[in-house]
Amino acid sequence: MATEQAEDDSVYTMEEALTSVGIGKFQYMVLCYAGLGSVSEAVETMILSFIGPALRSQWALSPTQESLMSTVVFVGMLIGALFWGFITDSYGRRKGLLSIALVTAVCAILSIFSPNYNWLLAVRMMVGFGAGGGLVYGSWFLEFVPSEYRGMWMMMYAGFWTMGTILEALLALMIMPRLGWRWLLALSSIPSFAGLLLFVFTVESPRYLCAIGRTRDAYDILKKIAVVNKTQLPPGKLVSSQVTEEHEELLSPGKSRVSILKSGFSSLLMLLSPALLRNTLLIWVVYIGNAFSYYGIILLTSLFSSGQCQHSSIALNLNDDQSLYTNVLINSLAEIPGTILAAIMVDTIGRKLSVALMCGLSFLFLLPLLAPQLPALTTGLLFGARTFISGSFVIVGVYCREIYPTSVRSTGIGVANSVGRIGPMISPIVVVHLLRGCHQTAAIACFEAVLALSAVSVMLLTVETKGRELIDTQDV
Repeated sequence: MATEQAEDDSVYTMEEALTSVGIGKFQYMVLCYAGLGSVSEAVETMILSFIGPALRSQWALSPTQESLMSTVVFVGMLIGALFWGFITDSYGRRKGLLSIALVTAVCAILSIFSPNYNWLLAVRMMVGFGAGGGLVYGSWFLEFVPSEYRGMWMMMYAGFWTMGTILEALLALMIMPRLGWRWLLALSSIPSFAGLLLFVFTVESPRYLCAIGRTRDAYDILKKIAVVNKTQLPPGKLVSSQVTEEHEELLSPGKSRVSILKSGFSSLLMLLSPALLRNTLLIWVVYIGNAFSYYGIILLTSLFSSGQCQHSSIALNLNDDQSLYTNVLINSLAEIPGTILAAIMVDTIGRKLSVALMCGLSFLFLLPLLAPQLPALTTGLLFGARTFISGSFVIVGVYCREIYPTSVRSTGIGVANSVGRIGPMISPIVVVHLLRGCHQTAAIACFEAVLALSAVSVMLLTVETKGRELIDTQDV
């Protein structure tokens, strides 16, 4: 197939190739697999909201032990996000996808048979390590989509996370009262195993291959995409987007004009280079703020529902497990309008303003909770807050992938996710301890401060990526 490139002296870039092959059956198949990875990450994260109260009763856990179950998972995700970002930028997206699915699936199964608290902590931390690679699915999918469709299609991808959170809430509602937490862990591991089984149908990212100089391999994959979509590639040779119209040399291994992908800490150093430093630090702040708020609001719903404070006005329904699962399910449904709003806003008013606006609206919905409210009003306010913070989180995930070049994209999103895990590591400690001590005002005030900081930080970022082509390299 590669010889076909030599039949014409004209050249075309990766972006032109993806535009030419268009959106079709191939992108839908890639979306389904990437979405399965997102579902897996969502259910393995959301499950913490349900097994915590159950294990607190069964194993007589202290507040510190209960909050630690959530914290260790996010520690694992912090390490995993950083590790898998390095791995997939150094060795390829596809090898990373296989490793992530394998680690997550095996550790999820081991957690089902946990004989005690310490064992469960250890294996759930490893599940977090595997799930921390969920970001790779989004980066891999993004690299198959033309820039003009990127915003909408990444919102479609984000919808799978929403599906995962709702699925987990439904499972908890049906399984926990009847079969218990071990069965919930077992059923929640199904998406991870499905990803492992379906891995054989995946292909390497052609944009990644082109960025490291393997344009012939990239061309072969683009050709397959064109066949599946029943379209055609442009005539001529595939070149890097960095090659000029004067037809400078074709990219090939050993002769690339673009940077060969850096491994390990060299990629991290590139993120901190003068050209990327400001945006890197600001996106880290935005990630920490969004993650703290998103997972914290989930915990707020769970804790209010299970009556963590003796003041009945704070609890939605004291000591009522069914109410806990119902309220968390209702709150999970908030992600549907959140994702829809994100899809509308992201390509209408841009990434930066969308995130700032959604953080501001989440701030406003939490504001009345500085004082105890009636149960129905509390549920409604938490629903609204989660609607907008989930939409913000979705857009931040798209935006972060777009501000970095292909050569460090997985590392960039990986490090941002990793740093962002500091937020949900802290939020269980803040939320559980403050609400257990009936300090609702202090807990909500923490959320308000974090949301305000996130909104300001995103507006200070120097680039708006709406409609902009992905870049493959970065001058430093």
